[in-house]
Parts: sequence; C-alpha cells; structure tokens
Amino acid sequence: MALACTVLPAPRPIGALTVGVTADGLALVAFGNAPEAARRAADRLGEPLVEDSAGTAAAVEQLGAYLTGARRTFDLPLDWRLTAGSQRRVLQTLFETVPFGAGVTYGRLAARSGLGGAHTAARGVGSIMGSNPLPVVVPCHRVLAADGLGGFGGGRAVKEWLLAHEGLLTPALDLWADD
Repeated sequence: MALACTVLPAPRPIGALTVGVTADGLALVAFGNAPEAARRAADRLGEPLVEDSAGTAAAVEQLGAYLTGARRTFDLPLDWRLTAGSQRRVLQTLFETVPFGAGVTYGRLAARSGLGGAHTAARGVGSIMGSNPLPVVVPCHRVLAADGLGGFGGGRAVKEWLLAHEGLLTPALDLWADD
C-alpha cells in the first residue's frame, strides 16, 4: 500500500489542492502545493509516499468537476484513518448531513455529533474543522460561526470563494481574476 499524491490546479484564490489517495480511498486534501502535508500524512499512515496520477485520477476528476461547478457531491471512498474519536464522528456527521449549498453552525454540528450544544463543544468543533484532513470533500467551509463566517484553514478568501461557489454567499468582487 502507499499514499498516492498529486497536485490539482485550482481557481484562485485556492491555487492548488494536494490530493492523497490510499488503497482504502481519499485520505488527504491539502490547500496549495503541499508536499510536506503529504509526507506527514504518509508517515502517520505508515505508508510510502508516491506520485501517482493514475491512483489519484478519480479524486482529481471529482474535485476538478466540483471546482468548475459540474459536480455537487462526492462519491469517492474515504480513508478516515487520519481522524479518530470525536474528530472522526464530527467530520463524518458533517459529511453525511450538510449538503452542497447548505451551512451549519459550530454549535449545531456539535449537537448533531453528540458533543452537546454548549459553547465549549462549539469551540471543540472549530478545532476539529481546523484539523480536517479532507477539506472541500468533507466540507468544513460550510461550518459557520453563529455571528459570521468563522475561521478556515484555507484562509478567509478561500472560505468565501467556496461558499459563494455553492450559493451560500453572494459573490464578492472577483479580486482574483486575471487582468
């Protein structure tokens, strides 16, 4: 077994996504050209890291189609081994219950996941979103603060772009368009 990785070019402000797939499924999506994230994931999985465009083809095709607006759901097998415990439960709940074009607050996701609805549980969900190894596919960009957007590991501009792409936000000025 191995972690097959490749880099998918993506629209600005995203720029690129590093995609990692094992024999069990998609294990990693990292923002940018992120060889260090891929190496860390391979080490955690105990698998060699290989560049393999054939092994990542299905994931690249589905992510590319999502980014162009041609796909709204992902039907890839997911390798959840980079998650554990409450992190896995929250991320699986997010993946299963918050579809394209919908949003959920940190507190509601905490309650849906069985963590409770208290402020501390919502803060815990925020930390879990920041450690999501499968952003975009497991849509942490759809998790919002009760009073605004909340944070995002890919950066505010990326979260805003993804939410506008899905119709949750009105698109802002296209600050990333080429002249």
